[in-house]
Amino acid sequence: MATSRQESQLQIVDAHQALQVGDEWSSERLVLHVKNIVGTIDVKTPLDLKTIALHARNAEYNPKKFAAVIMRLRDPKTTALMFSSGKIVITGASTEANCRLAARKYCRVLQKLNFPAQYDMFKICNIMGTSDVRFPIRLEGLLNDHSRFCTYEPELFSGLIFKLVDPKLTFLIFVSGKLVICGAKATHDMHTALEKMYPLLLGYRKMAPAPSLEPVDFQEDADTDHQH
Repeated sequence: MATSRQESQLQIVDAHQALQVGDEWSSERLVLHVKNIVGTIDVKTPLDLKTIALHARNAEYNPKKFAAVIMRLRDPKTTALMFSSGKIVITGASTEANCRLAARKYCRVLQKLNFPAQYDMFKICNIMGTSDVRFPIRLEGLLNDHSRFCTYEPELFSGLIFKLVDPKLTFLIFVSGKLVICGAKATHDMHTALEKMYPLLLGYRKMAPAPSLEPVDFQEDADTDHQH
């Protein structure tokens, strides 16, 4: 019954919403920080990368190091990798809307350089975010009970890797209670995943050790009584 109560009361908010609310966070409130959104677009035309690097602002191209032009936008703050095939990978967006807007702006840059670029086949490939349940977690217990979904090799990496099936994404879970979520295709999938994961992690919460009592020296007490 305790678990269902936690599930019903759990509230997940995005970081910008938490800043607006400003009230005390309860133990059943998680804040999701979206750190990076990666999207792709196909502009449906081959790209001359040398021409782009020569004429576009905030663009760099070093074919010996990487086979793509690296272009940056200030608003929304993103980076694009432009390949000669016409595929563009956009990284660094903080919202799905900003990722779409950036894709359109990169497409317009190419059109101004006289490429017949089209805004086509945009999709979100990966969303990465973080959260914190604010209690320590028994990772060994989680691994023992859910080994089908977990990988944990503390000598190689301090986090437990938990692959959630629905929605399909991956959690990196640390003993401190901090979480990294990656592989999501939509922000609402991350909310759904946190709603599922939180009550599970509650079952592996590390309890604080009981405070130790100062030992009583009965011999000293006996000596004192004898003196009286």
